[in-house]
Amino acid sequence: MVLAGCSTSAGPGDAGSGAGRVVPVVASINAWGSILSQLGGSHVRATSLIVNPDTDPHDYEPTPKDAKAIAGARLFVENGIGYDSWASKAVAANPEPGRLVVNVGDVVGVPAGGNPHRWYSPADVAAVADTISADLVRLDPADAAYFRGRRAEFATTGLATYHQLIDKIRSTYAGTPVGASESIFAPLAEALKLDLVTPPSFLKAVSEGTDPLVSDLRTVATQVASHKIKLYVYNSQNATPDVAAQVRAARAAGIPVTTVTETLSPANATFQQWQSTQLQALAAALHQATGR
Repeated sequence: MVLAGCSTSAGPGDAGSGAGRVVPVVASINAWGSILSQLGGSHVRATSLIVNPDTDPHDYEPTPKDAKAIAGARLFVENGIGYDSWASKAVAANPEPGRLVVNVGDVVGVPAGGNPHRWYSPADVAAVADTISADLVRLDPADAAYFRGRRAEFATTGLATYHQLIDKIRSTYAGTPVGASESIFAPLAEALKLDLVTPPSFLKAVSEGTDPLVSDLRTVATQVASHKIKLYVYNSQNATPDVAAQVRAARAAGIPVTTVTETLSPANATFQQWQSTQLQALAAALHQATGR
C-alpha cells in the first residue's frame, strides 16, 4: 500500500500567518485527506492511507508504515460508521494524549450500520470541514487566522463549481427516478432531490459485499425493463456480477448509465475536481435521459 502525501500550494490565507508550524495530519481515505490537506495548506504535512482504488476500506489491514504515520499524527481523520474500523484500532494501539481524532460518523451523527459514504453528502462535507478547521486551530492557535482563511477560501472558491453543479442538477432534475448499484450514491441522490427507487436493501448488500435478495434483483430488473428509472448510476470500483448484469440491461434498454467511484479519480485530483467531474457526467446523463 502506498502512502500519498497531498499538500496544497500556498493560497491567499498564507499571508500574515503566525508561528508557521507544519503539523503532521493523516486521513484514513483520500476523500477526506484531500479536504484535510487543503484546509491545512502549507502548515500541514498531509498523508492519506488508502489511495489505491482497488483497495476495499472495509477489509484493509494497516501496514507498519501506516501505524507509524498514525502514531506521529497530531490530527487523524477516520470515516467511522464501520467503513474503516481498522482505523480506530490503529489509533487505540498507538495512544497519544495530544492527538486529535475526527470521526466523521460522530461529527455528522450517523451511527454504526448507517450509510458510511458521507463524502457524497454536501452537508456532511461542510460539517467535517468545519470540524477539521476548528481542530487545526486548537493544535496551532498561533495560526488561527491562517486556518480560518483556508476554510473560507475552500467554501467560497474551492467548492464553488461543485455547489453550482449541485444547485443546477437539483433545480433541473429534482424528482427524476433513478437507479443505483449501491448505497454510495444515496447521500448525493438525496442532496440532488433525485428519486432513488432501487431497494435500499439491495444498495446496502452490494456496498457491504453480501448477496442481495432475489426479490431485490427482480425488482431492479423490472425497473430497468419497464423504464421506471431514467438513469442508472454505479460504482465502477465495485462492479459485482449482479451490477455488471444490470449495467448491460440498462444500456440495452437505452437507459443512460454513469459512474461514481469510492476514491479520488484520478488519485492526484482534489476532492472538488473529482466530485465536479462526476457531477458533470451525471448532469449530461440526466439531460440525455430527460431532454431537459
